[in-house]
Amino acid sequence: MSPRRRGASGYRGVRLRPNGGYYSEIRSVDLRLSLGTYETAHEAARAFDAAAWRLGRPRRQMNFQDVYTLQQALDVAPPPRLNSAQDRAEHTARQRRLLVAQEDQRVMAEWRRRHPEDVAYEQDYWARRREEDTRRRREERLDRRRRKALASAQADLVAAGGMSFFTENDDRWLDIWLSTSDNTNDDDDGDNWSDWE
Repeated sequence: MSPRRRGASGYRGVRLRPNGGYYSEIRSVDLRLSLGTYETAHEAARAFDAAAWRLGRPRRQMNFQDVYTLQQALDVAPPPRLNSAQDRAEHTARQRRLLVAQEDQRVMAEWRRRHPEDVAYEQDYWARRREEDTRRRREERLDRRRRKALASAQADLVAAGGMSFFTENDDRWLDIWLSTSDNTNDDDDGDNWSDWE
């Protein structure tokens, strides 16, 4: 058997799980031995090497070359994971929440089937809310543009030697820095400093 390539984890026989844990297993043509899931890739690789030593694999097929005996491999390998009563209780609670969520989805699908007029009303409501929010954002953006144009005009007037009707400490001078970008997100309230131009 040719040695397995090192995966994205950087170790042979170790894969990153979608939940963020590292899964370790030994594979060959006639064997597939699951070694469990570990918090770090290093722990999973140490567990891989300890199992490889027990199976009599050559050292070139192991992740770490600093181990020379089976006992050393067992000493540096993480302890086996024990399922405590707390682990079982957490698993049971997660399973219960999953069942409740699935039942909620089923009940909502049934409700939508039985009450299409309520579904249509809700969709209309959210469409009106989106339109109102869009209209409000456009009005606020137009107001910012007007305020910025006024402040810019006053600055140009002062730069040309004229007199401004803004006083020296008038807050309206700050309007020259307002953002007038059309690239606003849905939560934009005009006070986002990172959006200012």
